[in-house]
Amino acid sequence: MRLRKGNAEKLAVAIRHVPFEDLGNLQPSLQARGYRIEYKEAGLHRLSEIPANVDLLVVLGGPIGAYEDEMYPFIRDEVRLLEKRLGQDLPTLGICLGAQMMARALGARVYPGVRKEITWGSLALARSARASALEHLHGVHVLHWHGDTFDMPAGAIHLASTAICANQAFSWGRRGLALQFHPEVREAELERWYIGHACEIAATAGISVADLRAQAAQYAPALQVHAAKVWASWLSSLD
Repeated sequence: MRLRKGNAEKLAVAIRHVPFEDLGNLQPSLQARGYRIEYKEAGLHRLSEIPANVDLLVVLGGPIGAYEDEMYPFIRDEVRLLEKRLGQDLPTLGICLGAQMMARALGARVYPGVRKEITWGSLALARSARASALEHLHGVHVLHWHGDTFDMPAGAIHLASTAICANQAFSWGRRGLALQFHPEVREAELERWYIGHACEIAATAGISVADLRAQAAQYAPALQVHAAKVWASWLSSLD
């Protein structure tokens, strides 16, 4: 894996757990700032071989638990990689499962929430979020799709919550950001989620593909605008 030297392009490595949960609207923001993107597929690629000092690491979502090491041994490699990066305050972003992995790497407990949160809704931003990239999500509906949650790691800065889930986001040091919600999604690409998560949707009371599709049509266009501002703000803070 080639690392940046001098004025060469920067490298963003994204760990992907299922093919349809990808970088989404974050990808063009990364490319606009000169990042070359490499995906590493969990369970296929050797995550232990990812250099700890890549320019940016993004750990994406997926329908497994951050504590399920026995079933998914690659989780141990992800956690070790995150421990190294967060210990050095290297640029690191976790989305949904990725945020839970970050919490675990920082010594916090990850566990099933009181109920699944699969819906579009706005965030309650903490006062500390007003000076962060998340300020651009004030009043904006984002996609929530998780069953697990986490305790706030000691030393992390709490950024957001919802009525169902107290810990929706935190920052770590100057360059770590964990988001349990999904600001990266794009409406058309969510059709893959409805297929890939069909069993979960069918098994969860009170939600349906039709309702999720209608919510996406209503809220996703505005999210694209505000997510771009979030990414621009956060990526600028890494320089």
